[in-house]
Amino acid sequence: MDKNLYIPVAILVAGGLIAGALFMSRSDNTSENAGNNLGVEETQSLDNIRPVDGTDHILGDPNADIVIVEYSDTECPFCKRFHETMHQVIDAYGADGKVAWVYRHYPIPQLHSKAPKQAEALECAAQIGGNDGFWKYTDRLYEITPSNNGLDMTLLPQIAGEVGLDKAAFEACLNSGEMQARVTEDFENAVALGARGTPTSVIIAKDGRTALIPGAYPYENMVTIIEEALKQ
Repeated sequence: MDKNLYIPVAILVAGGLIAGALFMSRSDNTSENAGNNLGVEETQSLDNIRPVDGTDHILGDPNADIVIVEYSDTECPFCKRFHETMHQVIDAYGADGKVAWVYRHYPIPQLHSKAPKQAEALECAAQIGGNDGFWKYTDRLYEITPSNNGLDMTLLPQIAGEVGLDKAAFEACLNSGEMQARVTEDFENAVALGARGTPTSVIIAKDGRTALIPGAYPYENMVTIIEEALKQ
């Protein structure tokens, strides 16, 4: 069976126009752009995606017909927009088990130096509050960040308190640096996939077929992609 999902070319073209913080890397390795600094190649290998498991942060049924795995940077303005889009997707397709959403980290320090620590904050929220705590914290952070490295980092513990997490435990976790390894694991998996910007998502059908979603597609485009995948 062909392991690639078919996505109409028109959708890819439209999505490319708003593809987020894409890094137009070149094979000569002479450019100082972020893509080359990350060592990212021009091709993607979706076989390298880490299988979704119980350690992931997921909205919806893990056994949904389609799972969308997003690699995101909390200070990326396109990711902020796509976060809202994905909530719309889950509102429309999550309740009946058609789509689930997995969030993974792809902080780009060359563009957003605050993003790696914010990614750790999301993991601390998960450690303290479980899956529910993770999503409450993540939603609130995306809600208040102005993006592009604009979030006041002193607000990270405050957000924890706002969403009902133990603030002292959160601060201890964040200050310990114990979540760096998890963030790095997600980051390296994104690089292995050939992700050249944020957000980068992979759509996975229940039968194992996959397709890349490179950028912050609007809701209407995501609906078309999802409906096409559900038909196949």
